[in-house]
Amino acid sequence: MHHARMSAAIHRALFTLAGLMNRPEPDAELTSAAGISLEAGLLPLLVRVGLQGPIGVVQAAELLGRDHSTVSRQVARLEAQGLVARTPSPQDGRLKLAEVTPAGRKALDAIDAARRQLMEAALASWSAADRRNLERLLTKLADQAEAWRRDRET
Repeated sequence: MHHARMSAAIHRALFTLAGLMNRPEPDAELTSAAGISLEAGLLPLLVRVGLQGPIGVVQAAELLGRDHSTVSRQVARLEAQGLVARTPSPQDGRLKLAEVTPAGRKALDAIDAARRQLMEAALASWSAADRRNLERLLTKLADQAEAWRRDRET
């Protein structure tokens, strides 16, 4: 029974965090703190391209849980702002891959710095050991979730 309660508590916590991260307000706060002007809804895509790129629209859409036509339009908006560029795929020249430009990398660096400041404030009362445990366990959970996703694709 203890495992069921723990599982429910983890599920609730993850849904709470995912719900917060999917809202536009945290993205707006991050971009404002970073001094970046970015249209609502584009930050998750810019971050994903920065982490994963070069990346195709279909793959980015799958990873973000959005439809590919929406992501294609968003990539075009990021490209118009000079934050990403689309280049032909080396495997299939008909496909275009999005990758972060130097301006996009500069924006992501500023956003990362703002994120670190916000996390420092949020975790200010946590011990160093608790912070290390949070990092270790969240990384472990994310790695296992990613492995689960990859196993389903093959």
